[in-house]
Amino acid sequence: MSTHPNRIDAKFESLGRDKKKAFIAFLTAGYPSLSETGKLVLSLEKAGADIVELGVPFSDPLADGPVIQESSRQALLKGVTLRKIIALVKQLRRRTAIPLCLMTYYNPVFSYGEKKFARDAADAGVDGVIVPDLPPEEAVNLRKECSLRGVHTIFFVSPTTTKERMRRIARLSGGFIYYLSVTGVTGVRSSLPKEAGRQVRLLRGFTRKPVCMGFGISTPEQVRGVCRAADGAIVGSAIVDCIRAGVAGKKGGAARGLEIFVSRLSREAHRV
Repeated sequence: MSTHPNRIDAKFESLGRDKKKAFIAFLTAGYPSLSETGKLVLSLEKAGADIVELGVPFSDPLADGPVIQESSRQALLKGVTLRKIIALVKQLRRRTAIPLCLMTYYNPVFSYGEKKFARDAADAGVDGVIVPDLPPEEAVNLRKECSLRGVHTIFFVSPTTTKERMRRIARLSGGFIYYLSVTGVTGVRSSLPKEAGRQVRLLRGFTRKPVCMGFGISTPEQVRGVCRAADGAIVGSAIVDCIRAGVAGKKGGAARGLEIFVSRLSREAHRV
């Protein structure tokens, strides 16, 4: 069993002391390449990201919108695997202590083996695991194996989650609770539903764990609005799209364009 404090917990404690909210950034691991992903993680940290989610590419990403689907497809074409991503995390740990989460569909974890996955992820320096297609009821063993090694298993709450289920997820989720601002797949939205804040407040009645909101967030104004209600904002598709534009040569390179974009977003989370 791990005796080291989880980096996610330490980060939220630090942010709480400073009266700041969290900015959580998502990248598709292996897009545009694994080596570039490592550089982009460091760029995100420099730009003010508090936690980074590394998306594991999968051939049938049901929860992902077109931007992340395409980045996953390109990563898979280059032979990116869960094993290689875990190895990347191990390399990154020589250069950064930023909290890192793996966001993966269950099939790669099942193929890897839950116990071996939890062990290798923990040994590499992974802090949290998010599995969109594995509900808490079916995650008992994975949660146990991860917990034994100090890795959090993070679960989702959606706008349609009942109060009773919300209470259960709040109890089982580690690190933070991932609140989905909208139902459906990932992707940029022009606006976020007004009832999201009310749902977050309801969820807070069941737990003292941080509640972070994701799906559809892409602008500084949206980050500011989310962080008035939640403990953090999660941005994915807009970041992957920024990287795509940088790779295409439209913003002076992926890393530089990403730093400029993310610094604008993280600033709003930290000033609320």
